[in-house]
Order: sequence, then C-alpha cells, then structure tokens
Amino acid sequence: MGVTDPECTRLAGRSFTASALRNLLPSRSSSGEPDLVLPRGAVPVDEYHNPDLIPGMFPTLYPFGIGGFDDDSRLTPIAFQKQANYYFDLADRAFRYHRSYMFVVLNILQRRTAHLHTHFTVRRSHFESLARRLTSVSPHTLSRLADQLQKEHRYSNLSTEDRNALNLLNQVNTVAARIPGSQSAKNFVRSEIRSYFGFFGMPHIFFTCNPNATHSPTFQLMYGDESVDLTLRYPCLVPARERAIRLARDPVAAADFFHFSVTCIFTHLFGWDFDSHASSERGGILGYLEAFFGTNE
Repeated sequence: MGVTDPECTRLAGRSFTASALRNLLPSRSSSGEPDLVLPRGAVPVDEYHNPDLIPGMFPTLYPFGIGGFDDDSRLTPIAFQKQANYYFDLADRAFRYHRSYMFVVLNILQRRTAHLHTHFTVRRSHFESLARRLTSVSPHTLSRLADQLQKEHRYSNLSTEDRNALNLLNQVNTVAARIPGSQSAKNFVRSEIRSYFGFFGMPHIFFTCNPNATHSPTFQLMYGDESVDLTLRYPCLVPARERAIRLARDPVAAADFFHFSVTCIFTHLFGWDFDSHASSERGGILGYLEAFFGTNE
C-alpha cells in the first residue's frame, strides 16, 4: 500500500469533485442518510421564541445545543437581556472572548426593542374620538396598510378603506422605544437635562471622568490576572502591549471597570449614597450634593 501525490498537486479538478460526490453517498453501515446534509430554504429562521437560534449560530459556545433564549419549557421565564448578561458574567469567559457573539446579541436586543415597544400618542382632547375610530378599523385593514407602507406604494394606489385608516393614523404620533445609542435616546437625555435645569437650576460644575483601564491595576485584576497585588503602592503589571490586548479582548471587564470606577468616585469622593439616592451624612469634597446627572459618551 503506497501513497502518491499527498499534496494533490497533480490531480484534476474533476477528481476532487468525484471524490466529494462519493463522500455524500451513504455508507453500508449507515441508515441511508448522507454523511453531510446542508439544508436551505426561502423562509428565514424566526428569532422570536426560538431557543435553537443562538446555539445553532454559535455551536462552539453551546456544544450540547441547549441554553438558548426564549425557552418556553423553563419553569421560570428569563428575559433575553438578563440571560445575555448572565452569560457574560460566567467564570468561563468564552462568551466574552468571542469576536461576534456580543454584537449579534446586541443587534437582536435592539431590534426587539424597536419592534415590540413602538406606541401611539395623541392629544388628550382628541383621545375619545380617535380611540373609537381606531378600534373600528379591522385588523385586516391595518395589516394590509402596513404592507403598503413598507413597500412604499403611492397614496393613489390605496383603496378607500386604506386611505381612511391612513388619514386616521396621520392624526397620531408614533413613539419608538429609546434604543441605547439611537437618536431618540439622545433626545430623551437632553429633555431630562433640561428638566433638571428647570427643577434644580443651572449646575455648578461640569465634570468629565475618563478612567484609563489600560494602565489600571484594578482592571488587570478584573481581567483575571491574580498576580497583581493591590496592597502595593506600585503593583507590577504586564507590558503595555499586553495590557492593550487584554482591554481589546475583554470589553465586558472594561465596562465593569468603568462602572466600578465611577461608582467609587461618586461614593467616596463626592459623598453620594446610591442606595438612598441622596448625599451621604458626611458629604464629600464639594459638600452635600443635591443632584447630579451623568451620561456615557
């Protein structure tokens, strides 16, 4: 028994194709199914109430195919965001270190927030009449009108019933959920800041906090480097290049470090009690805080 052309540099392309086709044929000891089956279809996979979606997308993170989201078989339901946060806090940091998992989960969470938390608002003086007219519109009409709007059809192509429903919808305002990072979330923060100005007056100080996780011994300990001794005045750290790699590899630890740093600053430096939502009895370096407003860039 010999081996010829192990690198397959002299084999024709048809030989590779023929070999691949033979590998798809059922073996004698199998049940008649091919060794490799790649199903496909025109219907997209549902991302709602589908516990097999995420495990199917990330088989290396879910090697047993269990632990997906929206599993109705659980005795205690778990919200999508809480379950995602739980995975990021596991001792096994495979979920943190995966390069695309957190982005896919965030994208699904943002889409769900946009889909499931969109409402209508109307003036109080018009509420009674508009409520009766809205409830009189059939669900079939609303569904047909939604399809027409999504496909951007012309107003002249709508039926009389669809036009009446559209004219009715023009008298209400569509309010979307405040998705983190969206323009609506920024507008909401600006409105809250103006409300603070109206109630507490103009702020006396503007404070910018930017904790540097790369050079912080605390972050290195949160990352998992147990060799860092925080009892020392100048703990021994790994080189700067390795610290930068750690920061890029574990953004969850970086977010935890930022939250920990800001909490410590307001608790021990400014004397703010987060449990009672008021200034502590001893106060801080600025005295007693009446209120503060903080946002993340």
